[in-house]
Amino acid sequence: VQLQASGGGLVQAGGSLRLSCAASGRTSSSYAMGWFRQAPGKEREFVARISRSGSHTYYTESVKGRFTISRDNVKNTVYLRMNSLKSEDTAVYYCAADGSFVSLRTSPEDYGYWGKGTQVTVSS
Repeated sequence: VQLQASGGGLVQAGGSLRLSCAASGRTSSSYAMGWFRQAPGKEREFVARISRSGSHTYYTESVKGRFTISRDNVKNTVYLRMNSLKSEDTAVYYCAADGSFVSLRTSPEDYGYWGKGTQVTVSS
């Protein structure tokens, strides 16, 4: 599967963005999908994950209540809606696919497919 993330940009603190991750090659419903982010000088960190059907979602604590992951398996696209953005959300955001049937995986090493990142910059 090939993944392409888009939707990043520059936004003021408190603003919103919606990231998209389009999958091609193999239907995205074959994979659980995750969003990760990497800030300068920091390790890549887990942000959110959604199950194949979309019925289960998981978030890192710092984004709970602000970010929403969703998917449209007809369009083979996964989304990350980000509200109430903070300066600490500034990072390159990556989408990733996991072919396992494990319910929750938060380590980047567990995801076999990655898209190129999209930059999110939140100005304070």
